[in-house]
Amino acid sequence: MSNTAKTDYKSRINRVMDYIETHLHEDLPLARLADIACFSRFHFHRIFRSMTGERLAECIQRIRMEKAAALLKQNPGRSITGIAMLCGFASSASFANAFRNHFGMSASRYRNDPASGRQQGYIVVPEEEVETLDMRVEHHREKQIFHIKGKDYERTVSVVDLPVRHLAYVRYTGPYKGDSELFSSLWKRLMKWAVPHGVLNRPDSVYIALYHDNPEITSEENLRVSVCVSIDEKTEPRGEIGKLRLPGGKYAVGRFLLGARDYSAAWGWMYGAWLPASGYEPDDRPAFEWFPVDEEKCEGRMPVDICIPLKST
Repeated sequence: MSNTAKTDYKSRINRVMDYIETHLHEDLPLARLADIACFSRFHFHRIFRSMTGERLAECIQRIRMEKAAALLKQNPGRSITGIAMLCGFASSASFANAFRNHFGMSASRYRNDPASGRQQGYIVVPEEEVETLDMRVEHHREKQIFHIKGKDYERTVSVVDLPVRHLAYVRYTGPYKGDSELFSSLWKRLMKWAVPHGVLNRPDSVYIALYHDNPEITSEENLRVSVCVSIDEKTEPRGEIGKLRLPGGKYAVGRFLLGARDYSAAWGWMYGAWLPASGYEPDDRPAFEWFPVDEEKCEGRMPVDICIPLKST
């Protein structure tokens, strides 16, 4: 297969993955997914497996299980049955069997076990740090600003409403933790398309790394990340460049200066320290990193906004 054909096939499979991710609560018949990919229904199974390394049904089941596991941890007040319905299971019994087969324990045990779901390298914030956060909140008409003073740091986290954005992306599947060369190559591939198409001339352009999977739950070889730049809704990328819609709504935005190996700790602090102390609960939309263009690197560290979706109160 030529490089052009491989790129085209990968783009079409990415469209299917995007659809699966945003329609987990629905039935996902092969015919519909094959049509989205513009592949023959007869050959779609084989093409999907050759491009992803997974059978279609196994991939859908895995993503449903990992989504359910994340919701169990992030939303302790939501019923297990409600989570099962949200992830596309017809009954609590079918969900219970599937969850036990996938994780080796019941959903309720998984939710209550502090050690469950943690992959190697996950940053755990000590409970005493969470309990002793010195937090002051400023209330503004359009946002809240949390001023946090920890033992060795001072930080701010803003809660703001962000608009819907349309993004062009290049996607990678596999291990990415601390791999600055990987991310550099992904951005170069995206910019190779964006520059001649005038995308960077937009005054409101934003640059985002979107994480589709929870690294605490999903194995490294299945982790997906998309590096993205904002585009006009009518723009239709081609080839390896995909297009997705990033939902708007309420987000917590924490500003950090990060080196290549600091990202895990920053994400751990946002989810493990700030979020439990804030009174907010995470929403089901994707979390992402926003790279502000109006700030420069400092001593080799990159300014990064970590953005976590929140339920509206």
